[in-house]
Amino acid sequence: MLSFLSQRCCCNDFQLGPAWILWRFGYSARLLKTNHYRTAASNTSSPAVWMLLAQRSGRIPALFAAVQKRRIFTMPETAQDNTNPELYSPHPEVRGMTLLNREAFKRTVVVPALKVKKEIVHTLLKSLKHTVLQRPGLKRVVEDPEDEDSKLVILDPHKIPEFSLGESEKEVLKQLHISPEVSKYNLELTYENFKSEEILRAVLPEGQDVTSGFSRVGHIAHVNLRDHQLPYRHLIGQVIVDKNPGITCVVNKTSIIDSTYRNFQMEVLAGENNLVTKVKENNFTYELDFAKVYWNPRLSTEHGRIVELLKPGDVLFDVFAGIGPFAIPAARKKCVVFANDLNPESYHWLLHNCKLNKVDNKIKAFNMDGRDFLLGPVREELRKELTLAKEQKTAFHIVMNLPALAIEFLDVFRHLLVGEPCSTAVLPTVHCYGFSKHENPAKDIQERAEAALGASLEGRCSTYLVRNVAPNKEMLCITFQIPADVLYKRPCPAGEEPAPKRLRTCKAFTEEDLQS
Repeated sequence: MLSFLSQRCCCNDFQLGPAWILWRFGYSARLLKTNHYRTAASNTSSPAVWMLLAQRSGRIPALFAAVQKRRIFTMPETAQDNTNPELYSPHPEVRGMTLLNREAFKRTVVVPALKVKKEIVHTLLKSLKHTVLQRPGLKRVVEDPEDEDSKLVILDPHKIPEFSLGESEKEVLKQLHISPEVSKYNLELTYENFKSEEILRAVLPEGQDVTSGFSRVGHIAHVNLRDHQLPYRHLIGQVIVDKNPGITCVVNKTSIIDSTYRNFQMEVLAGENNLVTKVKENNFTYELDFAKVYWNPRLSTEHGRIVELLKPGDVLFDVFAGIGPFAIPAARKKCVVFANDLNPESYHWLLHNCKLNKVDNKIKAFNMDGRDFLLGPVREELRKELTLAKEQKTAFHIVMNLPALAIEFLDVFRHLLVGEPCSTAVLPTVHCYGFSKHENPAKDIQERAEAALGASLEGRCSTYLVRNVAPNKEMLCITFQIPADVLYKRPCPAGEEPAPKRLRTCKAFTEEDLQS
């Protein structure tokens, strides 16, 4: 049975149907062009694909005969469809439901059962653990209404070909002196016994994709619903709350991230309207207001990767720090940290999380535009520290995690400092993030960075695939040391005058008129 609600920080991400799966194969081939990359694992299983495979394997007659009045009886030896995906489907009448009615999901199915003496039930369960029924909220062992000294062990019809036990199962029963006779048992299924995927597939219009993933941010589940799913959004939200312990609020993004502060409009679909939450990432705790700041649980591995590159005593400039997922772990690692974010709410939660993680005295926080932060505090600190870096052997890292715009800020590094570099070994290392829809995303990101810097990075940079955001859209990180001829503006040699600028002329004036 396909897993439904994937919670990777996963992850990906969402179940997008057969087209997504086909794209993924092409996507993997294209990544061979990237120098250094990693992909975040995604759930790209497609029920439509699996259903198609099941159909092509051939359909056999219905799984069970009509239910007889007697609750337990011997099962006839007839060929049955034990791979029927409809076995555990909710009642067909729930199709099109937009307001969740849990009572409508009740139905009775017929499943195989073994009659077993009470004293050997536990032993049998251990021996047939892969054959007994495994359903949410269902007991595998029930009372035998005809024999108080016996129990009924419910078996999974999917695991018993043609509803007769295999040789290995028969051998187990023989050793335990249990009759191999299989009986029928009328099993009542309720809403609690169905998986989320089964419920939503039964409710949504037939043939349409089922939402199969969400991002979990503390007690909040964040989904991105498609247009055809919107009429069912409140039902989808309630199912997510019901089936996922700890989830008490479900939100759907109603706009893209296009604001200055990297947040987006959202609608609460189900549960409590409380968007202040607490998350844990890489052994650190963060608190935030999900409606007012940016947080993506799928970036936890990338946060850890960058922090792993740092050494105690290094200096980190986090230009777009958010609530601190780079800055706080770096400070705990005894790095000198300067963290900045333009969003006042992010700045507020950054300060809050610094105290929460007990690094508030190790981070200098700023609430500025990223360009002003680079031209102000970053330049001043580099100007002061680079003169001593030869002795201190300090490394400088600049993280720019604003993938929609960060590359446009790279031009700030042109002649940011004046003078001669003490050593090329201490030149700052930049980790700049960007999105790309190019067929060769690594080449695209490098060329755009080179254009902003006005210098070639060939042989001086590495490109790392962070994650695939959508079909034909990747998030990457380009890492490079700022070239000395880009970072430094060389002063004129002593005694030499700079060449005079040539005066511009226009139609109204000539050079002779200007000189006279």
